[in-house]
Amino acid sequence: MSRPSVSALALLLSLGAHGTGAQDLTRNGAALVRVRYIVSNVPEAAGFYTSKLGFKVDFPAGAYFAALSRNGVQLLLSPTKGPGGASQPMPNGDHPAPGGWTRIVINVSDLQGEVDRLRKAGVHFRNDITTGPGGKEILLDDPSGNPVELFQPG
Repeated sequence: MSRPSVSALALLLSLGAHGTGAQDLTRNGAALVRVRYIVSNVPEAAGFYTSKLGFKVDFPAGAYFAALSRNGVQLLLSPTKGPGGASQPMPNGDHPAPGGWTRIVINVSDLQGEVDRLRKAGVHFRNDITTGPGGKEILLDDPSGNPVELFQPG
């Protein structure tokens, strides 16, 4: 994903704090924003996003695919190997893998409260809360090592 795409995604991903409830992701049948994460275990990742981060299931979490949503964003989960196109190797032999630094951003109103809640739930954080010109943020990992940024605007 290019830098402008990542920046646009971050701007569009103004998700409310946990507990606000998932909202219907479609307008005229199409998702406003769709993000695909490659994960090691689709059902485990789907459970993480629904139970810890407030996503709802749009399509059941089978072994090869799940679609989740929250506030107009659809998160597509695909495994590293399987029949789907997202699991197929590239012509140069590279295989899809989780991790990296491209991430979804979830806006929260009480960053410290969310961090405390998620730490108690056993969620792994990559760093401590940092403060920048736009606000405060922290990175957590989903079960496959994909980063999620929690962001509290300044």
